[in-house]
Amino acid sequence: MASTRQRPDPQKSLVGFVVGEVAYAVPIAQVREIVNPLVVTPLPHAPPAVVGVSDHRGEVVPIVELRSRFGLPRAPDPRRTKWILVDVQGRTVGLIVDSVTDVFGTGGAQLQPAPELGAGDDLRGILGVTTYEGRLTFVLDVTRFEALVRPLDLRMPVATGGEARKA
Repeated sequence: MASTRQRPDPQKSLVGFVVGEVAYAVPIAQVREIVNPLVVTPLPHAPPAVVGVSDHRGEVVPIVELRSRFGLPRAPDPRRTKWILVDVQGRTVGLIVDSVTDVFGTGGAQLQPAPELGAGDDLRGILGVTTYEGRLTFVLDVTRFEALVRPLDLRMPVATGGEARKA
């Protein structure tokens, strides 16, 4: 018996999650995987929201703590968090979230523009706002995380002829 492969529902274009008491989402097209927390190696001189890097299947992935990024205290029990691995301009970045809620769509509606709140709007990185299950959900522009992790040199040293070099 041949297995039939289901096509993804084009209406389900967002992965929802919670940070603190606020609902957020990221475009599903940029989500590579959702994983349980892995071991993090802190990086000296990293931006405060970058808690370090982790080895995920042989790839060194910078890990961004969204609570810190949004000015909240760290999660009381980091083991209960989830990581959303997203593609940011060809580089995988892990986003630490309190919980992943659902995969959903906007029901065909356009995203509403994010409210302007003054200084720091560029740091928030909000693509737009939608309503899901009666709750405002802020859709993040994951490309904004590229500027946060760009200065990190995460290339693994490769030994060649007794010398270490950067790949």
